[in-house]
Amino acid sequence: MAVLLLKKITPRHGGRWLLLIGLLVLLVLAGRLVSNEVRTSERQARYLAELGRELTFKPEPGPSPAIRFPHSGPYDERLGYSQLPAFTQRLTKQDFLITQQARISPRLAALDDKGLSLAYREKTQAGLDLLDCNRQPLYAERYPERSYADFASLPRLLVDALLFIEDRELLTTRYPMHNPALDWSRFGRALSDQVIHVVDKSHPAPGASTLATQIEKYRHSPGGRTSSPQDKLRQMASASVRVYLDGENTLPARQKILLDYLNTVPLAAKPGFGEIHGMGDGLWAWYGRDFDEVNQLLDSNASEAADDPLRRRAEAFKQALSLLIAQRRPSHYLREGAADLAQLTDSHLRALAAAGVIPAALRDAALPVKLALQQATENGPPISFVTRKAVTALRGQLSGLLQVNNLYDLDRLDLSASSTLNGDMQRAATSALRQLKKPADAKAAELYGRNMLSSGDDPSKLIFSFTLFEQRGGANLLRVQTDNFDQPFDINEGARLNLGSTAKLRTLITYLEIIAELHQRYASLPPKELARLPVDKENVLSVWALAYLAQAQDRGLPAMLEAAMERRYSGSPGEGFATGGGVQTFSNFDASENSRVITVREGLQQSVNLVFVRLMRDVVRHYKFKLAGGGVDALESEEGPRRQQLLSRFADKEGRNFMVRFYKKYHGKSPEQAQQLLLGKRLPVPARLATVFRSIAPQADLAQFSAFMRQRFHEDELSDAKLAALYAQYGPDKFSLADRGYIAGVHPLELWLLGFLRQQPAATLTQTLAASVDARQEVYAWLFKTRNKNKQDKRIRQMTEEEAFVEIGRAWRRLGYPFESLTPSYGSALGSSGDRPAALAELMGIVVNKGMRLPLRKLQSLDFAQGTPYETHFENNALAGERLLPVAIADLVRRSLVDVVENGTARRLKGGLRPTNGKPIEVGGKTGTGDHRFETYGPGGRLLSTRIVSRSATFVFLMGDRFFGTMTAYVPEPYAARYKFTSAISVQLLKSLTPTLIPMMDAAGSDNKLACRR
Repeated sequence: MAVLLLKKITPRHGGRWLLLIGLLVLLVLAGRLVSNEVRTSERQARYLAELGRELTFKPEPGPSPAIRFPHSGPYDERLGYSQLPAFTQRLTKQDFLITQQARISPRLAALDDKGLSLAYREKTQAGLDLLDCNRQPLYAERYPERSYADFASLPRLLVDALLFIEDRELLTTRYPMHNPALDWSRFGRALSDQVIHVVDKSHPAPGASTLATQIEKYRHSPGGRTSSPQDKLRQMASASVRVYLDGENTLPARQKILLDYLNTVPLAAKPGFGEIHGMGDGLWAWYGRDFDEVNQLLDSNASEAADDPLRRRAEAFKQALSLLIAQRRPSHYLREGAADLAQLTDSHLRALAAAGVIPAALRDAALPVKLALQQATENGPPISFVTRKAVTALRGQLSGLLQVNNLYDLDRLDLSASSTLNGDMQRAATSALRQLKKPADAKAAELYGRNMLSSGDDPSKLIFSFTLFEQRGGANLLRVQTDNFDQPFDINEGARLNLGSTAKLRTLITYLEIIAELHQRYASLPPKELARLPVDKENVLSVWALAYLAQAQDRGLPAMLEAAMERRYSGSPGEGFATGGGVQTFSNFDASENSRVITVREGLQQSVNLVFVRLMRDVVRHYKFKLAGGGVDALESEEGPRRQQLLSRFADKEGRNFMVRFYKKYHGKSPEQAQQLLLGKRLPVPARLATVFRSIAPQADLAQFSAFMRQRFHEDELSDAKLAALYAQYGPDKFSLADRGYIAGVHPLELWLLGFLRQQPAATLTQTLAASVDARQEVYAWLFKTRNKNKQDKRIRQMTEEEAFVEIGRAWRRLGYPFESLTPSYGSALGSSGDRPAALAELMGIVVNKGMRLPLRKLQSLDFAQGTPYETHFENNALAGERLLPVAIADLVRRSLVDVVENGTARRLKGGLRPTNGKPIEVGGKTGTGDHRFETYGPGGRLLSTRIVSRSATFVFLMGDRFFGTMTAYVPEPYAARYKFTSAISVQLLKSLTPTLIPMMDAAGSDNKLACRR
């Protein structure tokens, strides 16, 4: 037959037939090649495996000039990869530098340029790691929390069910080079369904996702969704490249796809838990199941004869199966669609059994099981705030640095942060403080005794807080921050506490700064010129400085500062001090000091209150005269602008205080309610009520006025003529606001406010204060009259004192004081303005570092995305220190603090710390006892009641040339009234910790595990 056909082919047509036959042969060959490629993926395997060998990256020093970061995708956002450019900007502004960053190969960069995800071995678990100064773990979070370690750990029953549902040929060994990202039959059906869907919108159009492309989608596509056909092609291409990173044989990669899917499949979110990923967290969050228990049940071989094990296995399998099904629409199926999920799960159980994937017995045992999804929050084990207090502070600082809004998001970043904390020391100190809750341990630490705990005192009510810093490498490094308070509150940094006489340290430094300033101003002048300088006798510090310099042999600053420490003050408590807007009295802790005249040096050493009250008075007077410019003459002149300015400020300030009080009283009340509240039980006098009504309702006519008055008086008491006369006589234009307040028997600003709120009922406090500026000045017009000079002087003294304390506060804040204002009272020298232990530690650091404020460092380095193409390492590169105090002041203060330990209120630490080998480590510090109470006084200064709010004992210390910190004991109400301890308890507690501290402080002990190596 073939011969006959050939004979019929003429030369004329022979070429065409040969061409046709050739084309047919080529088509057959091409079809076979395509069919073979579809089945085996051999050619793409060779190409992509070769490409995969060129997709490399490695970290190198310095910032990368060509690094690429992902733009979107839940995985990249959650782990922080897409936020790294923003993190870099924020960190560089906070003195962090990139020390290492990934360099990606040109082929990897080219893939990114084409819109594909960067191909690398992605992490299924990641989270925040916090490390200590020796890179030992302090804290670690991993999300998902529960996961399978490797493919071998996957329950076979779960694997078979997933393969049956999603991709039955995924683990085939027949085609070892198979590309699992492409299922051509599924892809073809999806294309045809899409074409039909264009014509018939009711026709379903499912996607062509394989497990590989599903992972690509929920990790790297915006919102975890496929937004377009192009996006689907990107998913397929990216997944294909990723599959061949380890070579042509994809079986290990396919096993990893299954593993990754089960570990990371999104399963909605839940309040109190957050996003849920993977079977492990899903089983715990939605069913409250222990992950290990479920896996044991799924791996078991429970038979039909063993009813209870079979039932338990069936329940675990049905719950796991429901989650595999729920991933299609997790937010629906795991919430309002629970009934749909149960129905689908039962359908799948039947299908699995019919296909022989699961035994019929397992199906029959599982079908009656009710799926009970848990919508309530599943609580984890209780968290000890004590053990995590420092970690929480570090996480808070890290959150602020990165501007991550909450700790939930921070904990999910792929980030390792190295801190300055000494983990071993932190744990040892925390353990020691926690043990003090027991009386036996408190007694062992010798915390019972004079000025400490009394017999019967319960130590469990006390909060002990300890911080320790080390100066190293041009920075102050936090080594320990702990307390024994099992609540989030951190007394070290979280509150304004009365820390008692520790404020004397701040007062002393301010005093010495004034002496140094006077030295700079006058030390170069000869004695005769110094004698001609006009100085008011009340400007005590300037008078002393001029006298000292006029006769001193050594005019150097150190000598003058030493002389200033020898100035003497009375310890007598018999004087009343005009301060804080009144007359205040103070007392000493030790009555034997009342009759003595004591030097500033000894006053610090023995913490004598009256010495520092009088010293603060001299400091305040110094600032008063400094601010007055030309001296008191500017204030004595009745028409002087400075005097008028102070009076105006007083009027505004006091008027504001009244206005705030009245606004709180009347805000939100109707005009009738406010009017009734104002009148209250006041005796109804016609002139008084007429003045009130005409002031708060100036637009009211005679009829309205008459109606108001007749509600409060009998008709025969007020005739029409009398009412008309009252209406005219007490109109708002007839008297000043101050006079109207006098007639009405109320504060004039109260009258003004009620009238204003009638006109502007929705006015805020800020708007009310702005509108009342002129009224406040008008009310105090009497103060500006010259016949009131004594009253003026009293107010001026109050205002100049407040101005002086503003300047003192500015000086304190420059040295780390944490609050915007001081209480304008000499009592601020004794702690009445409050403080924080952390701020005192900062001040001590300035002293230890010879007047330099070094950068405070809690975080050393940040390592993002290690082992990825986005890997970036930051190091803290804080700027050089800032000089805040002359060396002479810092050295003198240090010697004085050592004197407090050797001869003063901290004698329990006399002799310093004693290492087993080497010389003693010098210790200095300042003690302080805070007794915060609210007291109510009656007429004649009679004390009516006292409420003790808290009691504290603080020791701010230095140890050697490198270490400093604070130890605080604190007890709040209602327990504070039971205790009488003083700062002696803090000193003793620090002493009890010295065996733990010494190994870290020993410079020669760098091999000791308690010593930080960075």
